[in-house]
Amino acid sequence: MKSTCWVFILCGAQLATAAEQVLDPALHHLRAGHNREWSEFPAKPEAAEWVVKFQSHKNVRQQTLRLRQQDVKQTWRIFLNGNQLGRLIRNENDMVRYFPVPAGILRTGENTLTIVQNGTKPDDVRVGEIAIDERSKQDVLNESSVTVTVVDAGTSQPTPCRITVLDSHGALHTVGAESSDTLTVRPGVIYTADGRAAFGLPAGWYTIFAGRGFEYGIDSQKITLKPGDAADAKLSIRREVPTGGWVSCDTHVHTLTFSGHGDASIAERLITVAGEGIELPIATDHNVHIDYDPLARKLRVRKHFTPVIGNEVTTRIGHFNIFPVRAGAKIPDYRLNDWKAILDDIYATPNVKVAILNHARDAHSGVTPFGPKLHNAVIGENLEGWQLQANAMELINSGAQQTDVMQMYRDWFGMLNRGRFLTPVGSSDSHDVARHFIGQARTYIRCRDNDPGKIDVEQAVANFVAGKVMVSCGLLAEIAVNRKYGPGELVRFADESQAEIEIAVRVLGPSWTQADRVVLYANGHKIRKSVFTADSKPGVKKTVHWKIPRPTHDVHLVAVASGPGVRALYWPIAKPYQPRSPDWTPRCVGSSGAVWIDADGDGRRTSAFDYATRIVKQADYQLPSALKNLANYDEAVAAQTAGLLHRRGVSLQDKAARAKLAASAPQVRRGFLTFLAAWRENEIARSRG
Repeated sequence: MKSTCWVFILCGAQLATAAEQVLDPALHHLRAGHNREWSEFPAKPEAAEWVVKFQSHKNVRQQTLRLRQQDVKQTWRIFLNGNQLGRLIRNENDMVRYFPVPAGILRTGENTLTIVQNGTKPDDVRVGEIAIDERSKQDVLNESSVTVTVVDAGTSQPTPCRITVLDSHGALHTVGAESSDTLTVRPGVIYTADGRAAFGLPAGWYTIFAGRGFEYGIDSQKITLKPGDAADAKLSIRREVPTGGWVSCDTHVHTLTFSGHGDASIAERLITVAGEGIELPIATDHNVHIDYDPLARKLRVRKHFTPVIGNEVTTRIGHFNIFPVRAGAKIPDYRLNDWKAILDDIYATPNVKVAILNHARDAHSGVTPFGPKLHNAVIGENLEGWQLQANAMELINSGAQQTDVMQMYRDWFGMLNRGRFLTPVGSSDSHDVARHFIGQARTYIRCRDNDPGKIDVEQAVANFVAGKVMVSCGLLAEIAVNRKYGPGELVRFADESQAEIEIAVRVLGPSWTQADRVVLYANGHKIRKSVFTADSKPGVKKTVHWKIPRPTHDVHLVAVASGPGVRALYWPIAKPYQPRSPDWTPRCVGSSGAVWIDADGDGRRTSAFDYATRIVKQADYQLPSALKNLANYDEAVAAQTAGLLHRRGVSLQDKAARAKLAASAPQVRRGFLTFLAAWRENEIARSRG
């Protein structure tokens, strides 16, 4: 499988120049709003804005302002003597930036530099280490030069890659280069289409790290640059993660060109696709069909991936990524106001077979599809009766992380238990080159992958719809049941006397991510857990074997591996997009798709809701009989039963009901209590309007 790479550069302390005037050597914590955004910051900021007064002389030619910024989410503007020099980049990563100071902006005597937020939304930032250099920005950033070449150790040929430049403090460092037909450039980050990049840097000490996306390890080389130096760095990298037979796909990809926000032009997007090793990118700009193929061929990156036309159908009541779309097809009506009509129109679009419910726990246009006002997550029920005809849903969106990484998994389990057989999805939702980069979260689809430029799209789509996938954000969890069944498959029993099920899980990842646990879920409930010491072992990090009793009814099995999150700026896991708490700990996650156990032998997947429907009918909707009939079923079936009885008007909380529930089997009590807790959360949310 051909893939692509990253290059990471760690910069040492810059060499001081006589032309530089340091205005403020420290970093300062600013916040315009009253509420603290993140608990890692002090409760009280130093100031709401930062003002630096300094003495200087009128500049007759361009000079350069340098500063460092951290954790910027909102818009902050920079003024020098009342003239706007620019804005801090909306990017939470630590970076050093340079701004040209046009001739005549500086005054002889006192000057005032101001950094101020536009608005008062909570945004804890640090800004400082400010200096002015008498030279132009071009001269400062091209004081010395570097040429980098990265080759695949397997082929000895240069490969598309990403270059990241860090300074002695670990901050992304701006380089002297511009985007072109082969390069995509942002402060501290360069993507190259052909494995080669030449760029300027201020004099200093640097360490170059080269990698090749999730599936590859890294190489490194140290260099020292003095003014006027020209350095060459040649690095070789090797595959570490075995993904043969699985295609890497990002189902959620945007451009500034067609979505109107973010910062990645379509040309830059295609170079980043090649640079991050995404073999099946889905073009999903908002309410438009885009074909990457012609420009990908012009830029000579088409051999690295097979592009697919898609669309993020962006409605007032939910966002749906759809693919594949026939070129020239009509745009689905995104003005519709009910899910059934929206999904009917989506599936009427020529060639479309996939409809993914995106970021269902995020609020857009005031609507949170899986928020408690609209959705009971335990039983997968929409409280307004909306019909969700999607066949997939995002579990990990690396551009819109959840505070609780397992929240969307619990929502998915509830939908599976309801009988909504949704394919799990990992995606980046990338609108940017470097902030939320493409392919950090991705979906691996069972499909031939020997030639990334010639992926069988029809086979990939069919297997995606069937659920033959794995979800990845730094790890993979590859599951095998009874040594032969994987995600999206139904486990059948040739021997009806078989009493146990064999389960094997391989945890995969590169040397720069770690795993420390694997959990096995049956119908969304934890039944096995293996905890181990995290290390930097590449490839197969851990193999876990379990034997579980054959269940008495059909269940779905899912393996979820996780480990410490990556904070290093060559692959930083972004903070939550709409945080539920100021406290957050990043985690790497990899999970299997669902494997269904045909325990009842009827040759199909029978959901917890299906079993619950039979139970309440057999019990004539009487609580005592229903509780008795649930004795041989699990917590998920009990929760669905509780939901059906509640909807029928059966009291679950009066004294008699509580007594009957207390005498029932433990898993039955847990199921009913879990449903009631979710129902109370629904009632509170709906009472607030």
